[in-house]
Amino acid sequence: MDINPIEFRGQPALRATSTDGGAFTVSLHGAQLLSWTTAGGVERLYLSPRAVFDGVAAIRGGVPICCPQFNQRGMLPKHGFMRNLPWENRGIDATSGELSLRLRDSEATRKLWPHAFEARLQIGMAAGRLRTTLTLLNIGHGPFSFAAALHTYLRVDDIAQVRLEGLQGANRWDSLRDDRHVETAPALRFDAEFDSVYAAPAKPLRLVQPSGTLEIAQSASCSETVVWNPGAVLGAKLADMPEDGYRHMLCVEAARIDEQVLLAPGAQWQGWQQLRVL
Repeated sequence: MDINPIEFRGQPALRATSTDGGAFTVSLHGAQLLSWTTAGGVERLYLSPRAVFDGVAAIRGGVPICCPQFNQRGMLPKHGFMRNLPWENRGIDATSGELSLRLRDSEATRKLWPHAFEARLQIGMAAGRLRTTLTLLNIGHGPFSFAAALHTYLRVDDIAQVRLEGLQGANRWDSLRDDRHVETAPALRFDAEFDSVYAAPAKPLRLVQPSGTLEIAQSASCSETVVWNPGAVLGAKLADMPEDGYRHMLCVEAARIDEQVLLAPGAQWQGWQQLRVL
């Protein structure tokens, strides 16, 4: 895997290419994956053409890192602060062969969240496959708790022609209706706003559309899977997304949110998501 520094919409980023023709781009702002193309140049992630690239705001699309808070479940800014800060490029990890980025606590983070930590993001790519791994280390003297999610925006041809398989039988919290029940549908389909948190099943999910199928797996440490599409009404209200943007994306997120991780001094937590073209 070859890594080259580039500028992406005016911001520093890294572009990785592999011998099989696959490639990904990651922004140093937020250590956020912006693009993953498989052999033949097929884009697998959705990045809004209206996403803000100012080195401050959250970037709409790709794979934002939500940590140490999910959404507005706490006193921190929405989805925490890690997606809004510059990360350090650590290059190719000698052991895993993956690209590694790092974020450590600073005066700015300690004003929001008074804990000493080190966060690492590693991105590995093989033929038709991409794995993103988030690791959080407690380098302080006391325990802390946190939530985390890899908020993956998958690119779809048309949301009306998509189905997501593998969640039948999973406990579901429908956040739009504040309703808890067991999912009965063998496949989810999307014709309006959709926002639900599922107990993550043991087996991978399958995103099926006419152009092909994507397998979505996650680590057991990510106990929830979040599925989100804003639909036409909310989508039209999102300033950093085109009105028809909702038609071309579906978020399927590997998450640890319902029961926060309690991390002892010197301990670490790791969660990953893997995408594989079938």
